[in-house]
Amino acid sequence: MSDELSRRNFIRNSAGAALVAGPAILPALGANEKVQVGWIGTGSRGNHVMGMMYKAVPELVTVTAVCDTYTGNLNRAKDAVQTQGGNTPKTYVDYREVLRDPSIDVVFICTPEHLHHEMAVAALNAGKHIYLEKPLAHTIEEGWDIVNAAKKAGKVVQVGTQNRSNSLYIKAKEMVEQGMIGDIHYVRAFWYRNSLDDNPAWRYRIPPDADPQNTDWKRFLGPASNRPFDKQRYYQWRLYWDYSGGISTDLLVHQTDITNFVCGKTVPYSCMASGGIYRWTEDDREVPDCLSAIYEYPDRFHINYSCYFGNDHFGYGEQFMGNEGTIEVNSRQFLSFWPEKFGGKPPEKVAARQEIRIEARGNDANAVQAHVKNFIMAVLGKEKAIAPVEVGQQAAISGHMATLSFRRGKKILWDDKTNKYRFV
Repeated sequence: MSDELSRRNFIRNSAGAALVAGPAILPALGANEKVQVGWIGTGSRGNHVMGMMYKAVPELVTVTAVCDTYTGNLNRAKDAVQTQGGNTPKTYVDYREVLRDPSIDVVFICTPEHLHHEMAVAALNAGKHIYLEKPLAHTIEEGWDIVNAAKKAGKVVQVGTQNRSNSLYIKAKEMVEQGMIGDIHYVRAFWYRNSLDDNPAWRYRIPPDADPQNTDWKRFLGPASNRPFDKQRYYQWRLYWDYSGGISTDLLVHQTDITNFVCGKTVPYSCMASGGIYRWTEDDREVPDCLSAIYEYPDRFHINYSCYFGNDHFGYGEQFMGNEGTIEVNSRQFLSFWPEKFGGKPPEKVAARQEIRIEARGNDANAVQAHVKNFIMAVLGKEKAIAPVEVGQQAAISGHMATLSFRRGKKILWDDKTNKYRFV
């Protein structure tokens, strides 16, 4: 293996891949001062990201307020802050109370995607820096509102596409830029899952005590259509169009985003998607459990995407397929490289390349920690955010294109000059 691809260099380069520092955002902190954090959305994802933050930068942050519309989540978050942060945060059901606190510097928004728009815009207007889980917004148009609000506010926005902070994808990007796989025009991305019949996909556990008294249904609905209290819609929101884009904005968006990162792309000019509810047909879910999408980009570049919730043999990952080799990242934990064989007669430069296998178990959690750390360091003016709002919008556009194509049953075209789409 060449020195530039040695494991020693991999570890050194990925650990030291610091971003160029931006201008100072907050005044220099004193020895006992910390970034003051407000947390909006403390369900399973919010709880996980908070834990990763405390592992990544405990010395730099204090969570002073937590907010959730379910009392159980709120109490758990309060306990987590007391245990991991050593302080007792204020608790709120209304996120606007968090934003009214002038002492709070940043907010983490880890709520269902249909709430991202109003919360993000309000947070930026209140002068807060924000860490916003993907997708950026529930529609393309809402995403532009957030982009514009961020520009106006001049605040740091980090979108939760944490694969950009994963050392394996950083390595894959370096390899592509070094020409290790030659010209690249084709990527295969896939995400496969399966579960037993008593555990349907995305049917998350509903707390046994959940009721209208401890679950603020009206605040959960936000801008969505009004309807009677529904436990399934609240706790299993990913399954309904009012609150989610399903596979397109929960899974696919990660993989088109990281393809953009590794291969230096931005937004595709076309998408054609199809699929349906093939595996989990016995409930009222609305989003598909099987989805395929074909993307075309400028400069002769193609993504072939597939997702199915009825077989997990191949797991999930991306295969970056160049004319001189292939890089595969699987499960966010394993990177493999294979040079092309050319029927046993490869060019000398390709023949000299050796296969590579790098294992980094637990790397997804490491990536979330690195992503959160990068955000806090960007707020302090020491780094630039690796997933800023413009990048988050590019990723979201790809996901929304697949949703729109699937729901209309038509091919969708994107015009990068006008930021508009149309169907053909």
